[in-house]
Amino acid sequence: MRNKTFRIVLVCLLLAVAGFFIYKLTAKSNPKEPAGPPAAARGAGRPILADAYVVKPVKVDEIIEASGTLQSYEEVELKPEISGRITKIYFKEGTKVGKGALLVKIYDGDILAQLRKLELQRELAKTTLARQEKLLKINGISQQDVDVTSNQVSAYGADIEYNRAQLQKTEIRAPFSGTLGLRNVSEGAIVGPATIMSTLQQLDPLKIDFAVPEKYRNAVHKGDAVTFTIAGDTLRYTGSVYAIDPKIDLATRSVKLRATVPNPAGRLFPGAFAKTSIQLKDNPNAIMIPSQAVIPGTRFKQVIVADSGRARFVNVETGFRNESSVQITSGLQIGDTVITSGILQLKPGMPFKYNKVQ
Repeated sequence: MRNKTFRIVLVCLLLAVAGFFIYKLTAKSNPKEPAGPPAAARGAGRPILADAYVVKPVKVDEIIEASGTLQSYEEVELKPEISGRITKIYFKEGTKVGKGALLVKIYDGDILAQLRKLELQRELAKTTLARQEKLLKINGISQQDVDVTSNQVSAYGADIEYNRAQLQKTEIRAPFSGTLGLRNVSEGAIVGPATIMSTLQQLDPLKIDFAVPEKYRNAVHKGDAVTFTIAGDTLRYTGSVYAIDPKIDLATRSVKLRATVPNPAGRLFPGAFAKTSIQLKDNPNAIMIPSQAVIPGTRFKQVIVADSGRARFVNVETGFRNESSVQITSGLQIGDTVITSGILQLKPGMPFKYNKVQ
Protein backbone atom coordinates (compact mmCIF):
# COMPACT_ATOMS: atom_id res chain seq x y z
CA MET A 1 0.00 0.00 0.00
CA ARG A 2 2.81 2.39 0.86
CA ASN A 3 4.66 1.57 -2.40
CA LYS A 4 1.52 2.36 -4.41
CA THR A 5 1.11 5.77 -2.74
CA PHE A 6 4.77 6.59 -3.29
CA ARG A 7 4.48 5.83 -7.01
CA ILE A 8 1.43 8.13 -7.39
CA VAL A 9 3.23 11.04 -5.69
CA LEU A 10 6.30 10.53 -7.86
CA VAL A 11 4.23 10.57 -11.07
CA CYS A 12 2.52 13.85 -10.02
CA LEU A 13 5.88 15.49 -9.35
CA LEU A 14 7.24 14.41 -12.72
CA LEU A 15 4.14 15.78 -14.51
CA ALA A 16 4.48 19.13 -12.69
CA VAL A 17 8.14 19.48 -13.63
CA ALA A 18 7.38 18.60 -17.26
CA GLY A 19 4.58 21.16 -17.43
CA PHE A 20 6.85 23.89 -16.03
CA PHE A 21 9.53 23.25 -18.68
CA ILE A 22 6.92 23.19 -21.48
CA TYR A 23 5.52 26.60 -20.31
CA LYS A 24 8.99 28.14 -20.32
CA LEU A 25 9.74 26.89 -23.82
CA THR A 26 6.41 28.23 -25.12
CA ALA A 27 6.97 31.69 -23.55
CA LYS A 28 10.37 31.99 -25.22
CA SER A 29 9.05 31.07 -28.67
CA ASN A 30 5.96 33.48 -28.40
CA PRO A 31 7.09 36.52 -26.43
CA LYS A 32 4.13 38.48 -24.85
CA GLU A 33 3.31 41.88 -26.40
CA PRO A 34 3.61 44.80 -24.03
CA ALA A 35 0.25 46.20 -22.81
CA GLY A 36 -0.82 49.27 -24.77
CA PRO A 37 -2.95 52.21 -23.71
CA PRO A 38 -6.77 51.85 -23.55
CA ALA A 39 -8.78 52.12 -26.74
CA ALA A 40 -10.15 55.46 -25.68
CA ALA A 41 -6.63 56.79 -25.05
CA ARG A 42 -5.37 55.46 -28.45
CA GLY A 43 -8.25 57.26 -30.22
CA ALA A 44 -8.04 60.51 -28.27
CA GLY A 45 -5.76 62.13 -30.82
CA ARG A 46 -7.75 61.11 -33.89
CA PRO A 47 -9.84 63.97 -35.44
CA ILE A 48 -13.60 63.42 -35.44
CA LEU A 49 -15.37 63.24 -38.79
CA ALA A 50 -18.18 65.83 -39.00
CA ASP A 51 -20.57 67.28 -41.55
CA ALA A 52 -20.50 71.04 -42.08
CA TYR A 53 -22.55 73.81 -43.63
CA VAL A 54 -21.12 76.98 -45.15
CA VAL A 55 -23.19 80.02 -44.16
CA LYS A 56 -24.51 81.96 -47.15
CA PRO A 57 -27.22 84.62 -47.59
CA VAL A 58 -30.72 83.29 -48.22
CA LYS A 59 -33.84 85.17 -49.29
CA VAL A 60 -36.68 84.31 -46.93
CA ASP A 61 -40.20 85.48 -46.25
CA GLU A 62 -40.18 85.61 -42.49
CA ILE A 63 -43.49 84.71 -40.84
CA ILE A 64 -44.38 85.31 -37.19
CA GLU A 65 -46.91 82.86 -35.80
CA ALA A 66 -48.80 83.43 -32.55
CA SER A 67 -51.96 82.44 -30.72
CA GLY A 68 -54.73 85.02 -30.49
CA THR A 69 -58.24 85.57 -29.21
CA LEU A 70 -61.14 87.23 -30.99
CA GLN A 71 -62.81 90.10 -29.12
CA SER A 72 -65.89 92.21 -29.72
CA TYR A 73 -65.05 95.57 -31.22
CA GLU A 74 -67.31 97.14 -28.59
CA GLU A 75 -68.89 95.33 -25.63
CA VAL A 76 -70.92 96.53 -22.66
CA GLU A 77 -72.93 95.02 -19.83
CA LEU A 78 -76.39 96.56 -19.62
CA LYS A 79 -76.93 97.78 -16.04
CA PRO A 80 -79.36 100.38 -14.69
CA GLU A 81 -77.97 103.54 -13.09
CA ILE A 82 -80.72 103.62 -10.46
CA SER A 83 -82.67 101.04 -8.49
CA GLY A 84 -86.25 100.31 -9.42
CA ARG A 85 -88.82 97.93 -10.83
CA ILE A 86 -88.78 96.89 -14.50
CA THR A 87 -92.08 97.84 -16.13
CA LYS A 88 -91.30 96.91 -19.72
CA ILE A 89 -88.66 94.98 -21.71
CA TYR A 90 -88.47 96.00 -25.35
CA PHE A 91 -85.80 93.67 -26.78
CA LYS A 92 -85.48 90.04 -27.77
CA GLU A 93 -82.43 87.99 -26.95
CA GLY A 94 -79.81 87.60 -29.66
CA THR A 95 -81.26 90.29 -31.93
CA LYS A 96 -79.55 93.28 -33.50
CA VAL A 97 -80.46 96.77 -32.30
CA GLY A 98 -79.51 100.24 -33.42
CA LYS A 99 -77.83 102.93 -31.40
CA GLY A 100 -80.27 104.66 -29.03
CA ALA A 101 -82.92 101.92 -29.17
CA LEU A 102 -84.99 101.64 -25.96
CA LEU A 103 -84.27 98.28 -24.32
CA VAL A 104 -85.68 98.38 -20.76
CA LYS A 105 -88.00 100.75 -18.90
CA ILE A 106 -87.91 101.17 -15.11
CA TYR A 107 -90.86 102.53 -13.09
CA ASP A 108 -90.83 106.34 -13.20
CA GLY A 109 -94.18 107.35 -11.61
CA ASP A 110 -92.60 108.92 -8.53
CA ILE A 111 -90.14 110.94 -10.60
CA LEU A 112 -92.92 112.20 -12.91
CA ALA A 113 -95.00 113.30 -9.91
CA GLN A 114 -92.06 115.15 -8.40
CA LEU A 115 -91.33 116.75 -11.74
CA ARG A 116 -94.95 117.96 -12.11
CA LYS A 117 -94.90 119.42 -8.62
CA LEU A 118 -91.71 121.36 -9.28
CA GLU A 119 -93.05 122.74 -12.55
CA LEU A 120 -96.16 124.08 -10.74
CA GLN A 121 -94.00 125.62 -8.01
CA ARG A 122 -91.82 127.31 -10.60
CA GLU A 123 -94.85 128.76 -12.41
CA LEU A 124 -96.13 130.19 -9.12
CA ALA A 125 -92.71 131.66 -8.36
CA LYS A 126 -92.57 133.24 -11.82
CA THR A 127 -95.98 134.87 -11.28
CA THR A 128 -94.88 136.19 -7.90
CA LEU A 129 -91.67 137.52 -9.40
CA ALA A 130 -93.60 139.40 -12.11
CA ARG A 131 -95.80 141.13 -9.50
CA GLN A 132 -92.80 142.04 -7.36
CA GLU A 133 -90.98 143.58 -10.32
CA LYS A 134 -94.00 145.88 -10.92
CA LEU A 135 -94.05 146.87 -7.24
CA LEU A 136 -90.33 147.55 -7.35
CA LYS A 137 -90.87 150.19 -10.05
CA ILE A 138 -93.11 152.20 -7.72
CA ASN A 139 -90.91 151.46 -4.70
CA GLY A 140 -93.61 149.22 -3.22
CA ILE A 141 -91.12 146.45 -2.41
CA SER A 142 -87.42 146.16 -1.75
CA GLN A 143 -84.86 144.85 -4.23
CA GLN A 144 -83.95 142.10 -1.77
CA ASP A 145 -87.44 140.60 -1.90
CA VAL A 146 -87.30 140.55 -5.69
CA ASP A 147 -83.88 138.84 -5.64
CA VAL A 148 -85.13 136.12 -3.24
CA THR A 149 -88.07 135.31 -5.49
CA SER A 150 -85.85 135.29 -8.58
CA ASN A 151 -83.53 132.84 -6.85
CA GLN A 152 -86.50 130.57 -6.04
CA VAL A 153 -87.44 130.48 -9.73
CA SER A 154 -83.87 129.46 -10.64
CA ALA A 155 -83.79 126.80 -7.87
CA TYR A 156 -87.03 125.26 -9.12
CA GLY A 157 -85.59 125.17 -12.60
CA ALA A 158 -82.46 123.34 -11.35
CA ASP A 159 -84.62 120.79 -9.49
CA ILE A 160 -86.64 120.20 -12.65
CA GLU A 161 -83.45 119.54 -14.66
CA TYR A 162 -82.27 117.11 -11.99
CA ASN A 163 -85.52 115.12 -12.06
CA ARG A 164 -85.49 115.07 -15.85
CA ALA A 165 -82.00 113.54 -15.65
CA GLN A 166 -83.31 110.96 -13.20
CA LEU A 167 -86.16 110.27 -15.57
CA GLN A 168 -83.69 109.50 -18.36
CA LYS A 169 -82.00 106.96 -16.11
CA THR A 170 -85.22 104.93 -16.02
CA GLU A 171 -84.71 104.18 -19.73
CA ILE A 172 -81.87 101.80 -20.68
CA ARG A 173 -80.93 102.46 -24.31
CA ALA A 174 -78.34 100.88 -26.61
CA PRO A 175 -75.12 102.96 -26.49
CA PHE A 176 -74.12 101.67 -29.95
CA SER A 177 -75.43 99.40 -32.69
CA GLY A 178 -74.80 95.74 -31.97
CA THR A 179 -76.16 92.33 -31.04
CA LEU A 180 -77.84 91.65 -27.71
CA GLY A 181 -76.94 88.70 -25.53
CA LEU A 182 -79.12 86.58 -23.27
CA ARG A 183 -81.66 88.28 -21.00
CA ASN A 184 -81.12 87.86 -17.25
CA VAL A 185 -84.21 89.69 -15.91
CA SER A 186 -87.97 89.72 -16.38
CA GLU A 187 -90.68 92.38 -16.15
CA GLY A 188 -91.49 93.17 -12.54
CA ALA A 189 -87.99 92.39 -11.28
CA ILE A 190 -86.35 94.82 -8.87
CA VAL A 191 -82.94 95.79 -10.27
CA GLY A 192 -80.05 97.93 -9.10
CA PRO A 193 -76.75 99.29 -10.44
CA ALA A 194 -75.11 95.88 -9.92
CA THR A 195 -77.71 93.94 -11.94
CA ILE A 196 -76.56 92.72 -15.37
CA MET A 197 -79.71 92.67 -17.44
CA SER A 198 -77.99 91.62 -20.68
CA THR A 199 -74.95 92.35 -22.85
CA LEU A 200 -74.50 94.27 -26.08
CA GLN A 201 -71.66 93.48 -28.50
CA GLN A 202 -70.55 94.93 -31.79
CA LEU A 203 -69.60 91.98 -34.01
CA ASP A 204 -68.61 93.70 -37.25
CA PRO A 205 -65.76 94.38 -37.25
CA LEU A 206 -64.08 92.29 -34.54
CA LYS A 207 -60.76 92.73 -32.75
CA ILE A 208 -58.10 90.06 -32.37
CA ASP A 209 -55.52 90.23 -29.57
CA PHE A 210 -52.22 88.35 -29.79
CA ALA A 211 -48.59 88.70 -28.72
CA VAL A 212 -45.24 88.36 -30.50
CA PRO A 213 -41.72 87.98 -29.03
CA GLU A 214 -40.05 91.24 -28.05
CA LYS A 215 -37.36 90.87 -30.74
CA TYR A 216 -40.04 91.62 -33.35
CA ARG A 217 -41.10 94.88 -31.68
CA ASN A 218 -39.54 97.05 -34.39
CA ALA A 219 -40.42 94.65 -37.21
CA VAL A 220 -44.21 94.94 -36.83
CA HIS A 221 -45.99 98.19 -37.67
CA LYS A 222 -49.52 99.56 -37.71
CA GLY A 223 -51.29 98.53 -40.89
CA ASP A 224 -49.44 95.21 -41.29
CA ALA A 225 -51.65 92.41 -42.57
CA VAL A 226 -52.61 89.60 -40.17
CA THR A 227 -53.96 86.28 -41.38
CA PHE A 228 -55.50 83.68 -39.09
CA THR A 229 -57.61 80.56 -38.89
CA ILE A 230 -60.05 79.36 -36.26
CA ALA A 231 -61.06 75.89 -35.14
CA GLY A 232 -63.76 74.22 -37.18
CA ASP A 233 -63.40 76.60 -40.13
CA THR A 234 -61.32 75.97 -43.25
CA LEU A 235 -61.37 79.61 -44.37
CA ARG A 236 -58.40 81.90 -43.81
CA TYR A 237 -59.29 85.38 -42.58
CA THR A 238 -57.36 88.62 -42.91
CA GLY A 239 -57.15 91.69 -40.71
CA SER A 240 -54.75 94.58 -40.07
CA VAL A 241 -52.80 95.72 -37.01
CA TYR A 242 -54.10 99.01 -35.63
CA ALA A 243 -52.60 99.15 -32.12
CA ILE A 244 -49.33 98.02 -30.52
CA ASP A 245 -48.83 98.01 -26.76
CA PRO A 246 -45.86 100.30 -25.97
CA LYS A 247 -44.85 98.12 -23.01
CA ILE A 248 -43.15 94.72 -23.16
CA ASP A 249 -44.73 92.14 -20.88
CA LEU A 250 -42.23 91.32 -18.12
CA ALA A 251 -43.54 87.80 -17.54
CA THR A 252 -43.60 86.56 -21.15
CA ARG A 253 -41.15 89.00 -22.78
CA SER A 254 -43.65 89.62 -25.55
CA VAL A 255 -45.45 92.57 -27.12
CA LYS A 256 -49.24 92.68 -27.30
CA LEU A 257 -50.83 93.61 -30.63
CA ARG A 258 -54.42 94.27 -31.63
CA ALA A 259 -55.89 94.00 -35.12
CA THR A 260 -59.30 94.64 -36.66
CA VAL A 261 -61.05 91.93 -38.65
CA PRO A 262 -64.08 92.47 -40.92
CA ASN A 263 -66.96 90.15 -40.10
CA PRO A 264 -69.79 90.96 -42.52
CA ALA A 265 -71.00 87.37 -42.77
CA GLY A 266 -71.03 86.84 -39.01
CA ARG A 267 -68.91 83.66 -39.18
CA LEU A 268 -66.54 84.86 -36.46
CA PHE A 269 -67.47 85.07 -32.79
CA PRO A 270 -65.86 86.79 -29.79
CA GLY A 271 -63.82 84.52 -27.55
CA ALA A 272 -62.76 82.14 -30.33
CA PHE A 273 -59.15 80.91 -30.42
CA ALA A 274 -57.23 82.02 -33.49
CA LYS A 275 -53.88 80.93 -34.92
CA THR A 276 -52.41 84.10 -36.36
CA SER A 277 -49.46 84.80 -38.64
CA ILE A 278 -47.77 87.99 -39.83
CA GLN A 279 -45.54 87.96 -42.88
CA LEU A 280 -42.66 90.39 -42.51
CA LYS A 281 -40.90 92.09 -45.39
CA ASP A 282 -38.64 89.94 -47.58
CA ASN A 283 -35.12 89.58 -46.17
CA PRO A 284 -32.65 88.95 -49.04
CA ASN A 285 -29.62 88.44 -46.75
CA ALA A 286 -30.98 86.21 -44.03
CA ILE A 287 -28.65 83.67 -42.41
CA MET A 288 -30.34 80.25 -42.31
CA ILE A 289 -28.59 77.14 -40.98
CA PRO A 290 -29.80 73.56 -40.37
CA SER A 291 -31.77 73.24 -37.14
CA GLN A 292 -29.59 70.39 -35.84
CA ALA A 293 -26.58 72.71 -35.75
CA VAL A 294 -28.03 74.74 -32.86
CA ILE A 295 -27.15 73.54 -29.36
CA PRO A 296 -29.88 74.64 -26.90
CA GLY A 297 -28.89 75.78 -23.43
CA THR A 298 -30.48 77.14 -20.27
CA ARG A 299 -29.02 80.61 -20.72
CA PHE A 300 -28.15 80.86 -24.42
CA LYS A 301 -27.92 78.90 -27.66
CA GLN A 302 -24.66 77.90 -29.33
CA VAL A 303 -23.28 76.61 -32.63
CA ILE A 304 -19.89 75.08 -33.42
CA VAL A 305 -17.86 77.03 -35.97
CA ALA A 306 -14.77 75.67 -37.76
CA ASP A 307 -11.67 77.63 -36.79
CA SER A 308 -8.49 76.34 -38.51
CA GLY A 309 -9.67 72.74 -38.24
CA ARG A 310 -10.71 73.02 -34.62
CA ALA A 311 -14.09 73.47 -32.92
CA ARG A 312 -15.04 76.92 -31.64
CA PHE A 313 -18.30 77.39 -29.74
CA VAL A 314 -20.22 80.61 -30.52
CA ASN A 315 -23.28 82.07 -28.78
CA VAL A 316 -26.08 82.93 -31.22
CA GLU A 317 -29.57 84.39 -31.27
CA THR A 318 -32.26 82.72 -33.35
CA GLY A 319 -35.26 84.11 -35.20
CA PHE A 320 -37.58 82.63 -37.79
CA ARG A 321 -37.75 78.82 -37.95
CA ASN A 322 -39.18 76.45 -40.56
CA GLU A 323 -39.28 72.68 -40.97
CA SER A 324 -35.51 72.18 -41.39
CA SER A 325 -33.72 75.49 -40.86
CA VAL A 326 -33.49 78.28 -38.33
CA GLN A 327 -32.57 81.91 -38.82
CA ILE A 328 -29.53 83.28 -36.97
CA THR A 329 -29.94 86.96 -36.14
CA SER A 330 -26.70 87.39 -34.20
CA GLY A 331 -23.42 85.48 -33.76
CA LEU A 332 -22.65 84.29 -37.30
CA GLN A 333 -21.39 85.91 -40.48
CA ILE A 334 -21.61 85.04 -44.15
CA GLY A 335 -18.86 82.52 -44.99
CA ASP A 336 -18.63 80.87 -41.55
CA THR A 337 -18.56 77.07 -41.54
CA VAL A 338 -20.98 75.52 -39.06
CA ILE A 339 -20.73 71.92 -37.84
CA THR A 340 -23.99 70.00 -38.29
CA SER A 341 -23.06 66.48 -37.09
CA GLY A 342 -20.95 65.02 -34.30
CA ILE A 343 -21.61 68.06 -32.12
CA LEU A 344 -22.06 65.90 -29.01
CA GLN A 345 -18.51 64.53 -29.32
CA LEU A 346 -16.79 67.84 -30.03
CA LYS A 347 -15.33 70.00 -27.28
CA PRO A 348 -13.90 73.51 -27.52
CA GLY A 349 -10.56 73.43 -29.36
CA MET A 350 -10.89 69.76 -30.41
CA PRO A 351 -9.62 68.95 -33.93
CA PHE A 352 -11.93 67.42 -36.55
CA LYS A 353 -12.10 66.54 -40.21
CA TYR A 354 -14.84 67.21 -42.73
CA ASN A 355 -16.96 64.29 -43.77
CA LYS A 356 -19.32 66.30 -46.02
CA VAL A 357 -19.57 70.03 -46.60
CA GLN A 358 -22.85 71.47 -47.81
